[in-house]
Amino acid sequence: MLLNAVIEKDEQGYFAYIPNLKGCVSQGDTYEEALVNIKEAADLYLENLKKDEIILLEAKNTIIAPIEVLLHGWKTTETYC
Repeated sequence: MLLNAVIEKDEQGYFAYIPNLKGCVSQGDTYEEALVNIKEAADLYLENLKKDEIILLEAKNTIIAPIEVLLHGWKTTETYC
């Protein structure tokens, strides 16, 4: 099964979650560690689902796509990170 994981970096490391698996979250000190940990969390999450829940999950078609929005009042040519 192919799932989308979101991994965000903050001052404490990396935080990961899977939007289609409510409450399925993990973390890691590095991106690689967070990726391994969220895969393990997903495996454990899926083990506890009933067959009909898995069928519904497999039928779900979620697309994560980047979008560009205009920030009024901000200079968009500079980096603010």
